[in-house]
Amino acid sequence: MQDSYVIIMAGGVGTRFWPFSRTDFPKQFHDVLGTGKTLLQQTVERFDGVCPIENIYIVTSQEYKDIVKEQIPALTDDQILLEPNRRNTAPCIAYACYKIAAKNPNANVVVAPADHIILKEENFRDTINIALGATRNEDILVTLGIQPSRPDTGYGYIQYIPDKLTVKKVKSFTEKPHLELAIKFLDSGDFVWNAGIFVWNINAFKKALKKFQPNIAEIFEGGENHYYLETEDGFVQRAYQHCGSISIDNGIMEKADNVHVVLSNFGWSDLGTWKSLYEVSEKDANLNVTDGNLILHNTTNSIIKTPMDKLVVVNGLDGFIVAEYDGVLLICKKEDEQKVKEFVAEAKELDVKYV
Repeated sequence: MQDSYVIIMAGGVGTRFWPFSRTDFPKQFHDVLGTGKTLLQQTVERFDGVCPIENIYIVTSQEYKDIVKEQIPALTDDQILLEPNRRNTAPCIAYACYKIAAKNPNANVVVAPADHIILKEENFRDTINIALGATRNEDILVTLGIQPSRPDTGYGYIQYIPDKLTVKKVKSFTEKPHLELAIKFLDSGDFVWNAGIFVWNINAFKKALKKFQPNIAEIFEGGENHYYLETEDGFVQRAYQHCGSISIDNGIMEKADNVHVVLSNFGWSDLGTWKSLYEVSEKDANLNVTDGNLILHNTTNSIIKTPMDKLVVVNGLDGFIVAEYDGVLLICKKEDEQKVKEFVAEAKELDVKYV
């Protein structure tokens, strides 16, 4: 466990979960499921037993430092990595991996987003430990693949080589496919959803980064004399000025030939949208997911989340999202949830306080 580390990515805005997810307070800092704990807090607790708390690092934006410290008070400042700009996942993962390597060159690392839901946490830990076991002594890049339950067009897909091995060789990646292709993927039986959770040892990651993203590798190698020192912040400010914006999937995983996948089943959702929250939440007799002071009539298949200090009466809706938070009320068909990004763009033109 002492060589096991966890990097939690917590810098995103989560636009599709608007109006709850705002630029100044994104969804990972909300108690979305009504459990009494935020998504970030749940994510940190999920790794209890995988590694000690001092080996958990959170990468986030500078403006969220105080929120992270408040929600995860056990972390030191050295464990909260602050990005001056959003540059997608490859630079943020590189920053964290090179900082960890400066302390422990034998580190074995898990990278996970802060805003996912895992319903079967014991299964999750077992799966993570399988992946860590595979990467401990072998320079491979491992991702977790979720057994698909439907031909979802909102997820990336991983095709693997079918065999009896627990850690399977990846054949190809496909970004969010159209419906017909997603149906073919499910029919073929050798495709899984890409969970966006990665496991590797530091050496394997550095090799891959130097090969496929040498500029990013060179930038963060330059921080070896700054990590854990007062000069780290200044170095990071300069480093991000030279980093392009690229995801770890496009930057490394889709290019490398040593990528493997562990097939997983632990009640996963990336909670990217209102519909995904609806799907994982407990429903009443009319298939509604509700959170608020509500009177409902003739309303079915809907998700309704409103403030407790306001009585909300809903009549005659089927398959809708009704969400109110901080001065914004959203009423939208569930099937049109992908339009939420458009709504956010229009709201931003009206007034920045809405987003």
